[in-house]
Amino acid sequence: MPAFLDILPFVVALLAAGVLAGLLAGLFGIGGGAILVPIFFHVFGLLGVDDAVRMHLALGTSLAIIVPTSVRSFTAHRQRGAVDIDLLKGWIIAVPLGTLIATLIAAWASSTELRLIFAVIALVLALRMIFNRASWKLGDDLPRNPLKFLVGTGIGILSGLMGIGGGVLNNTFMTLYGRTIHQAVATSSGVGVLISIPGLVGYIWGGWGKSGLPPFSTGYINWLAVALLIPVTLYTAPYGARLAHALSKRQLEVGFALFLVFIALQFFASVIF
Repeated sequence: MPAFLDILPFVVALLAAGVLAGLLAGLFGIGGGAILVPIFFHVFGLLGVDDAVRMHLALGTSLAIIVPTSVRSFTAHRQRGAVDIDLLKGWIIAVPLGTLIATLIAAWASSTELRLIFAVIALVLALRMIFNRASWKLGDDLPRNPLKFLVGTGIGILSGLMGIGGGVLNNTFMTLYGRTIHQAVATSSGVGVLISIPGLVGYIWGGWGKSGLPPFSTGYINWLAVALLIPVTLYTAPYGARLAHALSKRQLEVGFALFLVFIALQFFASVIF
C-alpha cells in the first residue's frame, strides 16, 4: 500500500481533473467520456504513468466512471417513458459485442495507435457537428436488421475505442431516421449502460498483469480516479449547465466540436512529435 504522501499529488491532480471534466460535461451536455479521456491522458502523463499504458488506462477508467452515471440516467429517463426500449432490446447483443471487440483491439494496440484512433473519430464527430443541419434525414423510421444490428455493433466498437458512452453516435443515428432528439438522448442513456459495463470488464481483462500501472489499478481501470471523479463531476456539472443556459444549442454544439478538434490536434501532435 503506497504511503499517503506518495499518492497525494495523484489525488490533487485527479480532483482538479474532475472539476474541469464536470464543468465541461455540464456545459456541453455530454456524459463526459470524450472529455475525461484526454484529461486522464494528460494527468496520468504529468504523474509519470508509463506511456505504454497511459492511453489504455484513460479509456478504461473513463468507461468505469460512465457505468453508474449511465445507469442513473437510464433509470430516470425510463421512468418518464422517453426511452425506446425496443431499440435497446434489439441491441442487447450488438452493442456489448461491439464494445468487447473494441477492448480486444485496445488490448493489442499501442498507445500511439489508440491516440490516432481517438483523434480520427473525434475529428469526424466534430466535423459532423460543425456542418450538421436539422434537415438531414436518411429515413422516417429506424432501419431493420441486419443494418440496425450492424449499426449497434459499430457504435459499440467506436465508443469502446474512445472511452465514451455512445451518446453522440446514437443521437446522430436516431435523429437521422426521424426520431426526436429528446427520445434519442433518453435512449442513449441505455446505450451507455450496454457499452460501459462490458467495456469495464474488457479493459480489466485487457490490462490484467500489465506493468507500469499506477497504484489502485485493476487492469486498465484506476479505482482511485473512479472514486474521486464520480462525486466531483456530479457536483460540478450543474455549474457548467448554468453556463450553458447563456448559450444557444448551436453555440454549444459548435463549442463542443471545436473542443474535439483541439483534442484531436493535440493527439496528432503527440504522435508526430
